[in-house]
Amino acid sequence: MDVFRAVLSLRPDAKCSLLGNDYKDLIWFDENEFPPPTEKEVLAEAERLESEWVNRQYQRDREIAYPSIGDQLDILYHQGYDGWKNEINKIKDKYPKP
Repeated sequence: MDVFRAVLSLRPDAKCSLLGNDYKDLIWFDENEFPPPTEKEVLAEAERLESEWVNRQYQRDREIAYPSIGDQLDILYHQGYDGWKNEINKIKDKYPKP
């Protein structure tokens, strides 16, 4: 669980620090302007962010697998749009959206 990332997601402009890896280690510098989120809010946001990360694994896999732009242009030149689309669809089929 990434407490600090969750806090920043909930309060992006807040000034705070995390000395450990738990909510109790959170130091809040501007409670008047940005009240700190509750531990329950932070835990829920951390869970949401983790779920989002897991659900987008296919995007990270595709990004690595796609040919470079230069290679894609070469495919377009030599094989045309249908050839390029076929190559891209192979990767999309290998790493489908959940």
